[in-house]
Amino acid sequence: MSHPSALKKIKFVLFGEPTFQTFKKVVEGHLGYAQRKLGRYPIPTVDIIIECDDGVVLIKRKNPPFGWAIPGGFVDWEESLEEAAVREAKEETNLEVKNLRQFHTYSAPGRDSRFHTISTVFVAKAEGKPQAKDDAVEAGVFTRDKLPEEIVFDHRQILKDYFSRR
Repeated sequence: MSHPSALKKIKFVLFGEPTFQTFKKVVEGHLGYAQRKLGRYPIPTVDIIIECDDGVVLIKRKNPPFGWAIPGGFVDWEESLEEAAVREAKEETNLEVKNLRQFHTYSAPGRDSRFHTISTVFVAKAEGKPQAKDDAVEAGVFTRDKLPEEIVFDHRQILKDYFSRR
Protein backbone atom coordinates (compact mmCIF):
# COMPACT_ATOMS: atom_id res chain seq x y z
CA MET A 1 0.00 0.00 0.00
CA SER A 2 1.43 3.39 -0.89
CA HIS A 3 0.92 6.43 1.27
CA PRO A 4 0.97 10.05 0.14
CA SER A 5 4.49 11.40 0.60
CA ALA A 6 3.18 14.17 2.87
CA LEU A 7 1.69 11.57 5.20
CA LYS A 8 4.99 9.66 5.32
CA LYS A 9 6.90 12.86 6.05
CA ILE A 10 4.57 13.85 8.86
CA LYS A 11 4.72 10.39 10.39
CA PHE A 12 8.51 10.25 10.18
CA VAL A 13 8.89 13.70 11.71
CA LEU A 14 6.47 13.03 14.55
CA PHE A 15 7.13 9.39 15.34
CA GLY A 16 10.11 8.00 13.48
CA GLU A 17 10.39 4.85 11.35
CA PRO A 18 9.40 2.12 13.88
CA THR A 19 6.19 3.89 14.86
CA PHE A 20 5.34 4.61 11.22
CA GLN A 21 5.77 0.92 10.31
CA THR A 22 3.46 -0.09 13.18
CA PHE A 23 0.93 2.53 12.08
CA LYS A 24 1.18 1.33 8.46
CA LYS A 25 0.64 -2.31 9.46
CA VAL A 26 -2.43 -1.48 11.56
CA VAL A 27 -3.95 0.76 8.88
CA GLU A 28 -3.34 -1.80 6.13
CA GLY A 29 -4.92 -4.49 8.31
CA HIS A 30 -8.02 -2.40 8.93
CA LEU A 31 -8.29 -1.33 5.29
CA GLY A 32 -7.90 -4.91 4.10
CA TYR A 33 -10.59 -6.07 6.51
CA ALA A 34 -12.94 -3.30 5.38
CA GLN A 35 -12.31 -4.06 1.70
CA ARG A 36 -12.98 -7.77 2.21
CA LYS A 37 -16.19 -7.09 4.15
CA LEU A 38 -17.50 -4.34 1.89
CA GLY A 39 -16.71 -6.32 -1.23
CA ARG A 40 -19.11 -9.01 -0.05
CA TYR A 41 -22.08 -6.82 0.81
CA PRO A 42 -24.60 -4.98 -1.35
CA ILE A 43 -24.22 -1.23 -1.76
CA PRO A 44 -27.17 1.04 -0.86
CA THR A 45 -28.41 3.28 -3.65
CA VAL A 46 -31.46 5.40 -4.38
CA ASP A 47 -33.46 6.13 -7.49
CA ILE A 48 -36.06 8.87 -7.72
CA ILE A 49 -39.00 8.88 -10.10
CA ILE A 50 -39.65 12.58 -10.61
CA GLU A 51 -43.16 13.37 -11.77
CA CYS A 52 -42.98 16.45 -13.97
CA ASP A 53 -45.64 17.78 -16.33
CA ASP A 54 -47.45 14.69 -17.64
CA GLY A 55 -44.53 12.29 -17.42
CA VAL A 56 -41.43 11.24 -15.51
CA VAL A 57 -37.88 12.55 -15.73
CA LEU A 58 -35.17 10.29 -17.12
CA ILE A 59 -31.50 11.09 -17.65
CA LYS A 60 -29.15 9.86 -20.34
CA ARG A 61 -26.05 8.59 -18.52
CA LYS A 62 -22.61 10.11 -19.09
CA ASN A 63 -20.86 7.01 -17.70
CA PRO A 64 -21.24 3.27 -18.34
CA PRO A 65 -23.60 1.64 -18.56
CA PHE A 66 -24.77 4.10 -21.19
CA GLY A 67 -28.45 4.68 -21.81
CA TRP A 68 -31.46 6.27 -20.16
CA ALA A 69 -32.05 5.87 -16.44
CA ILE A 70 -34.12 7.07 -13.55
CA PRO A 71 -32.08 9.71 -11.69
CA GLY A 72 -30.26 8.22 -8.73
CA GLY A 73 -27.00 7.08 -7.27
CA PHE A 74 -25.03 5.99 -4.25
CA VAL A 75 -25.89 7.02 -0.72
CA ASP A 76 -23.14 9.16 0.81
CA TRP A 77 -21.64 8.59 4.26
CA GLU A 78 -23.88 9.94 7.05
CA GLU A 79 -26.71 10.62 4.60
CA SER A 80 -30.25 9.27 4.86
CA LEU A 81 -31.92 7.60 1.91
CA GLU A 82 -34.31 10.55 1.63
CA GLU A 83 -31.44 13.06 1.64
CA ALA A 84 -29.64 11.03 -1.03
CA ALA A 85 -32.73 10.97 -3.26
CA VAL A 86 -33.22 14.75 -3.00
CA ARG A 87 -29.49 15.35 -3.63
CA GLU A 88 -29.35 13.03 -6.65
CA ALA A 89 -32.44 14.69 -8.15
CA LYS A 90 -30.80 18.11 -7.85
CA GLU A 91 -27.35 16.93 -9.01
CA GLU A 92 -28.59 15.11 -12.11
CA THR A 93 -31.63 17.16 -13.18
CA ASN A 94 -31.28 20.52 -11.41
CA LEU A 95 -34.84 20.06 -10.10
CA GLU A 96 -36.02 20.73 -6.55
CA VAL A 97 -38.36 17.90 -5.58
CA LYS A 98 -41.28 17.92 -3.18
CA ASN A 99 -43.74 15.40 -1.74
CA LEU A 100 -41.05 12.72 -1.52
CA ARG A 101 -42.40 9.26 -0.74
CA GLN A 102 -40.88 5.81 -0.75
CA PHE A 103 -42.10 3.58 -3.57
CA HIS A 104 -40.32 0.21 -3.43
CA THR A 105 -36.93 -1.42 -2.85
CA TYR A 106 -35.23 -3.44 -5.60
CA SER A 107 -32.50 -5.87 -4.62
CA ALA A 108 -31.98 -8.53 -7.31
CA PRO A 109 -28.22 -9.26 -7.39
CA GLY A 110 -27.98 -8.73 -11.18
CA ARG A 111 -29.88 -5.43 -11.32
CA ASP A 112 -26.62 -3.49 -11.78
CA SER A 113 -23.86 -5.09 -13.84
CA ARG A 114 -21.15 -3.24 -11.89
CA PHE A 115 -22.04 -4.07 -8.28
CA HIS A 116 -24.65 -5.76 -6.15
CA THR A 117 -26.81 -2.79 -5.20
CA ILE A 118 -29.99 -2.46 -3.21
CA SER A 119 -31.94 0.53 -4.46
CA THR A 120 -34.70 2.24 -2.57
CA VAL A 121 -36.88 3.99 -5.12
CA PHE A 122 -38.69 7.20 -4.26
CA VAL A 123 -41.37 9.16 -6.08
CA ALA A 124 -41.54 12.96 -5.92
CA LYS A 125 -42.97 15.89 -7.81
CA ALA A 126 -41.11 18.77 -9.44
CA GLU A 127 -41.86 21.79 -11.56
CA GLY A 128 -39.72 23.22 -14.31
CA LYS A 129 -37.62 21.82 -17.09
CA PRO A 130 -35.01 19.21 -16.16
CA GLN A 131 -31.43 20.08 -17.09
CA ALA A 132 -28.70 17.49 -17.50
CA LYS A 133 -26.12 17.92 -14.74
CA ASP A 134 -23.39 15.87 -13.03
CA ASP A 135 -23.52 12.30 -14.45
CA ALA A 136 -26.12 13.12 -17.12
CA VAL A 137 -25.60 14.25 -20.72
CA GLU A 138 -29.29 14.74 -21.38
CA ALA A 139 -32.52 14.92 -19.39
CA GLY A 140 -36.10 14.66 -20.55
CA VAL A 141 -39.68 14.06 -19.53
CA PHE A 142 -41.26 10.85 -20.85
CA THR A 143 -44.74 9.39 -20.73
CA ARG A 144 -45.56 5.72 -20.29
CA ASP A 145 -46.19 5.35 -24.03
CA LYS A 146 -43.06 7.18 -25.17
CA LEU A 147 -40.24 5.75 -23.07
CA PRO A 148 -36.82 5.57 -24.77
CA GLU A 149 -35.69 2.19 -26.09
CA GLU A 150 -32.36 1.97 -24.28
CA ILE A 151 -33.13 2.01 -20.56
CA VAL A 152 -30.35 0.65 -18.32
CA PHE A 153 -30.25 -1.35 -15.10
CA ASP A 154 -33.67 -2.67 -14.08
CA HIS A 155 -35.25 0.74 -14.60
CA ARG A 156 -37.67 -0.43 -17.28
CA GLN A 157 -39.16 -2.85 -14.72
CA ILE A 158 -39.24 -0.13 -12.07
CA LEU A 159 -41.10 2.17 -14.47
CA LYS A 160 -43.49 -0.64 -15.40
CA ASP A 161 -44.22 -1.19 -11.70
CA TYR A 162 -44.67 2.54 -11.16
CA PHE A 163 -47.07 3.03 -14.09
CA SER A 164 -49.09 -0.07 -13.13
CA ARG A 165 -49.82 1.45 -9.70
CA ARG A 166 -51.05 4.78 -11.02
